[in-house]
Amino acid sequence: MLIAFNKPFGVLCQFTDTGQARPTLAGFGLPPQVYPAGRLDFDSEGLLLLTDDGALAHRLTDPRHKQPKCYWVQVEGAPQAGQLDALRRGPVLKDGPTRPAQVEHIEAPALWPRDPPVRFRKTVPDAWLALTISEGRNRQVRRMTAAVGLPTLRLVRVAVGPHRLERLQPGQWREL
Repeated sequence: MLIAFNKPFGVLCQFTDTGQARPTLAGFGLPPQVYPAGRLDFDSEGLLLLTDDGALAHRLTDPRHKQPKCYWVQVEGAPQAGQLDALRRGPVLKDGPTRPAQVEHIEAPALWPRDPPVRFRKTVPDAWLALTISEGRNRQVRRMTAAVGLPTLRLVRVAVGPHRLERLQPGQWREL
């Protein structure tokens, strides 16, 4: 079984929380015996795949399989060509260079409102990028955009390999 779930902002990618009483996957009526194939940070949103098949989870998450993961990223600042080129080359992070990313500037996507909303500052522009990576280090997209001078304000994963978020709203899921 493979489940596509739209993980809301502020939800842990696990079924229990060790003592902090934060929202978890347990509150969304997911089928029993499925587990996340990969992770999304507490403050990230979007497509999370869950499965009861360990081999499938491995194929989806192991970096050797290079499953592309596509994110829509709202960044602080107006991206310059050099910053986008640095992302395409793969910036060097504290834990080493990243693989090259596919990146393009996009119009603001039609997304659900986030609670709490992203802070708005009249004097600082923001922009949206479509960023696709083929590895999955801890907080990688946030660290990549920060490394090129474009801090992430909002991060929404829209695809993993051939699987897309499509019209799922936060907290909704469907069997694939």
